[in-house]
Amino acid sequence: MVSQRGRRTRVTPDADNAPTAEMPAVETTAEPEAVRAKSIPEAAVARLAVYLRVLSGLAEQGATTISSEELSQAAGVNSAKLRKDLSYLGSYGTRGVGYDVQVLVSQIERILGLTRKHKVAVVGIGNLGHALANYGGFPGRGFPVEALFDLDPDLVGVPVGGLPVSHLDEIPKVCAERQISIGVIATPPTAAQSVCDRLVAGGVQCILNFAPVVLQVPAHIEVRKVDLAVELQILSFHVARRADLAANGNGGGDSGPGGAENGSVNGHGNGMVVR
Repeated sequence: MVSQRGRRTRVTPDADNAPTAEMPAVETTAEPEAVRAKSIPEAAVARLAVYLRVLSGLAEQGATTISSEELSQAAGVNSAKLRKDLSYLGSYGTRGVGYDVQVLVSQIERILGLTRKHKVAVVGIGNLGHALANYGGFPGRGFPVEALFDLDPDLVGVPVGGLPVSHLDEIPKVCAERQISIGVIATPPTAAQSVCDRLVAGGVQCILNFAPVVLQVPAHIEVRKVDLAVELQILSFHVARRADLAANGNGGGDSGPGGAENGSVNGHGNGMVVR
């Protein structure tokens, strides 16, 4: 039977369609998936990626179902927050059974856009760039590295991770030809903006920036900044706070959150966004 409540539909199992570990009852929404994905908070998107990593590992080990408590412990979040995050997918699991691992993996991959591959270009083949180019885990997760770029004449033309390094001047042409959608900037900060401009000119839609500099990009370009020094400073803060608590006789405990969410400051001007 199917009962309707506004825009939601719920499949009610009958005697021949009772939920099992292999086929849990799933609640879906009539809301278009693109609209649903757009409404998910960015912090929840980051946690969904963590859930996917955990679930993929469990699937490889042969697990078929998992409870919200088990998944929350493995992902390092509380179970209430996890259930809220998974509700964005339109799946609520089955009482007494939990979540079907494969179904949940498929739902998260679909929401995160992982049902198709996203070709990646790495710019700046220093120590970090070499490590990224040689990392074998990207292709299996839908992020094949398809292009490498550097300015050093000793590197241009040299294969790294099976790909020849191209010159920075070729970024727009190569990215357009190979349909690169994600660019990774691993250059010194002085070169980052110029590299960013070339990536945008080549049709790259998203940029992962490891350079400690703020980039100016058109409003339609998504930028994620990874500043390892800032992350270490945040960890230093927590270490110092716990040391202070211990010195004050509070046992060194810290009941507050153990991390900080990345924020972004968007400034609009001349069609550009500062990220």
